[in-house]
Amino acid sequence: MSATREIEALDSIQHTNRNTSHAAGHRLVSAANSVLSARPALAPVQSIAIASGKGGAGKSTVAANLAAALARHEHEVLLLDGDLALGNLGCLFDIAPEATLADALFGGFELGEIPVAIGDGLSLLPSANGVKEMAALSQIEHTALIASFSQLPVAADTLIVDLASGLTPGVLGFAGATREVLLLVGEEPAALQDAASMIAMLHEMYRVQRFRVVANRVSSTRDGLDTYAALSMTIDPGLDVLLDYCGSIPEDDAIHDAAMQRRLVIDAFPRSAAAMAFARLASRVARWPRPTAPSGRTEFFMERLVSATAATNNR
Repeated sequence: MSATREIEALDSIQHTNRNTSHAAGHRLVSAANSVLSARPALAPVQSIAIASGKGGAGKSTVAANLAAALARHEHEVLLLDGDLALGNLGCLFDIAPEATLADALFGGFELGEIPVAIGDGLSLLPSANGVKEMAALSQIEHTALIASFSQLPVAADTLIVDLASGLTPGVLGFAGATREVLLLVGEEPAALQDAASMIAMLHEMYRVQRFRVVANRVSSTRDGLDTYAALSMTIDPGLDVLLDYCGSIPEDDAIHDAAMQRRLVIDAFPRSAAAMAFARLASRVARWPRPTAPSGRTEFFMERLVSATAATNNR
């Protein structure tokens, strides 16, 4: 697919009629699938969605600190702000991006101008904040947007997606497009029920079978284990899913103090309980089996998002 055709595909998202039929939307995705799958094979990428069933669970904090910690493990990490309409990851790094995904869609920027280098091994793909058109993207348009990311001049072996809150089609679509879903859970009954609902929906809609679980903002290691056990008891026993407990992140004032400084806790307070928990989580994630081939889900769109350099060299 030429750069011109890919730009035209990106432009089509901007002008898609919000009343486009269900069948027409599926034709759009099928066309993107056919074109992209015809490209030379690219190295698979470890893609991880940071998810929770409710807002305020600390997804952005976990995503940013995990991404930075993985970069210290000599990984090349691309951090994607998956909240397309209310993106705020830049605040955690004390940066104000010159452009966001909304500028690529509606503001005349090239997609390759959007990623921001944060440090060695880490780049941020920022989203807009308060752009109503981004909030109105349909599930089909989310998929087409992901397909258009193949022009990004970013080479990475790991993609971390900081998902938006809730169980919207866009959120579920992003999660269903990744190899791994890292689910944050809290000990409150409502949080457990929301997490169980997300598990059920991702399994039904995208055949996700494995969920990595982190107990967040717990008061002790034991509370984390109890939260995991409670989640195991909350999900439908008839679901064919596997829960893998990946540890806990403690409630720690250092996280708040670092945020007030617009810094990551692993940088501002590296010896704090939270920073050490993020380091342990990153070590665990770094040991997960690396992908050797694309899966059957829409994940190959994500692989092209972070493998544009390889794609360019093979053209």
